[in-house]
Amino acid sequence: MSATTTTAPAPSDAYRGMLSLERAIGKGRIELSLRELIKQRVSQINGCAFCIDMHWKDARAAGETEQRLYSLPAWRECPYYSERERAGLLLAEELTRLADKPAPEAAIERAHEHFDAQELEDLLWVIAAINTWNRISIGSRKTPGDYQPEGATH
Repeated sequence: MSATTTTAPAPSDAYRGMLSLERAIGKGRIELSLRELIKQRVSQINGCAFCIDMHWKDARAAGETEQRLYSLPAWRECPYYSERERAGLLLAEELTRLADKPAPEAAIERAHEHFDAQELEDLLWVIAAINTWNRISIGSRKTPGDYQPEGATH
């Protein structure tokens, strides 16, 4: 009887496309700190353990404080976030929880107050991409814990 080995499938064109999207998002006008806050918050809402682990580590590696990360689920009640960050987080939450309710007009209007047209488009791509990654990670049962940010020595 021979042992059966299972190998991971080669990355698909769709996966490579998502990586290309991430590179494009990284070149956009939304600052890294806000991108990571949004990725963390959306991942919390969606219950994606792998992405929570990844983006917590990425945010800390990029200099984000533990206080702001710990407080993120209660960002509305905490003084640690700028009005721009609050507008971005509100839009991210509203678009993530879009099912069974009307379009979040108030959140979109608030975002227009803090982001120019190009920034708003970039913000929408950040939100769309992390929601997609959450669904892929949950659906493929990615296990949290082993991810390390680029350049980490652990």
